[in-house]
Amino acid sequence: MSQKGETIVRFENVSFEHSVNKPILDEVSFGVRRGSKITLMGQNGAGKSTLFGLITEVTTPEDGEIHLVPRLSIAISRQVIPRDQLELTTREFFEKSFSEKVYDIDPKIDEVLEVVNLVAPKDKLIKDFSGGQQARLLLASALIQNPDLLLLDEPTNNLDKEGIEHLKRFLIDYKKTVIVISHDADFLNAFTQGVLYLDVFTKKIEQYTGNYNDVLREITARVEKEVRKNAQYEKHIQEKKDKANFFANKGGRMRVLAKRMRESAAEAEESKVDVRREDKTIRKFTIDVKTSHVGEILNIKSLSVMKNHKPVEREANVSLMKKRHLLLTGPNGIGKSTLLEHLAHDTESGAKISEDVVVGYYRQDFSTLDFDETVYKTLEKVMDKPDEHAMRSVAAGFLINGDLIYSKVGSLSEGQKGLVAFAQLVLLKPNLLILDEPTNHINFRHLPIIAKALDQYEGAMVLVSHVPEFVSQIRIDETLDLESLKPLKKK
Repeated sequence: MSQKGETIVRFENVSFEHSVNKPILDEVSFGVRRGSKITLMGQNGAGKSTLFGLITEVTTPEDGEIHLVPRLSIAISRQVIPRDQLELTTREFFEKSFSEKVYDIDPKIDEVLEVVNLVAPKDKLIKDFSGGQQARLLLASALIQNPDLLLLDEPTNNLDKEGIEHLKRFLIDYKKTVIVISHDADFLNAFTQGVLYLDVFTKKIEQYTGNYNDVLREITARVEKEVRKNAQYEKHIQEKKDKANFFANKGGRMRVLAKRMRESAAEAEESKVDVRREDKTIRKFTIDVKTSHVGEILNIKSLSVMKNHKPVEREANVSLMKKRHLLLTGPNGIGKSTLLEHLAHDTESGAKISEDVVVGYYRQDFSTLDFDETVYKTLEKVMDKPDEHAMRSVAAGFLINGDLIYSKVGSLSEGQKGLVAFAQLVLLKPNLLILDEPTNHINFRHLPIIAKALDQYEGAMVLVSHVPEFVSQIRIDETLDLESLKPLKKK
């Protein structure tokens, strides 16, 4: 019989590495109790999603042991829907959530879609849902399994404000065990009872009680204490070294005393603690414009939005010149991502990009990146002419260092793919930026730097973002609410 509070997942000295010389975990030990709501935090690429893979037994550790209580059912809501599932219907997608065939699955689908506040025809293809709707489908596909342990990987990505509030309320009331990966502090503070922090430097997991704000205060206090302690050791070390040098110059028996002083200094050196290093942040950057475009860059007279899962035409009156930033708003499912794709490829019938305009397009699913290509080739191909020094300098600014630049894009974490996409934009130097949820998967430490770069961007920009705090840091000259646009008058 299960007990609330019993440890249902236990890591004992677990070590894991993706490949040779790429360690992720080093002798990690921690436990997760039944009914707890835990946040898993760490820098982009630290290995948070890998930890989920170890819990679900998709991957196995090199050393150590992972203990799960008998018959523990686990379901995971991933960051993105796998590409090979995009052609499935809604019903087929949910059927794949189970290892065995489930008869009369439709009522279960209806029930779980109500929980995530989504209307989804069962014969509609997954690829035809918006990013926000796909995020709700991912959550629903985990919930329909009614697991003992629910793993959520960046569940707020692509969700609008209403969707985030709905998920927050659900998790507050949820009675079972949850581990969440997220960079959204406000969201986490609403329900988190503890934090597992994966330190990208030490490859260890630090376990804390309390919410995100509690953990930040505790870490800050600990760092300050360690710095003070090390300062005392440094003072002691310097005193012993000075005395050792003094006695050594005296010769004779004094040299023995000098030796003891040096040994004492060495002991103090070993006693110094390794102060916890903060996550690295990306360097400040600018997205330059290759050639200054004179006159109008983008004109939108009408556009297509989704209403009850069907496209409808709406009137618009937008003329974007350089230094003009447009924010597109509207609820999940209205077709913002589809609209941005059509704008980026100049295939929206009521919109037109002027000739010779270089378009920089950031897609929330990173499908503009070739997952089979290396990061090196991905960045090199957007440059007018190869310049390895310039390319490596830009890459390093986005924490793409060492062997990482020769990794295939598909092997990177979602956050690292986002940084590669931004590095591409810097090297491309576009006249028109089209950005679809650029905060998704990105470490919160990087967001103010990205916002500053977008705020200072000198070209024309079209932005979609559901993160008000991020948008508030960017100069927005015009906002277009897709839901309030009037129907297009037929001629």
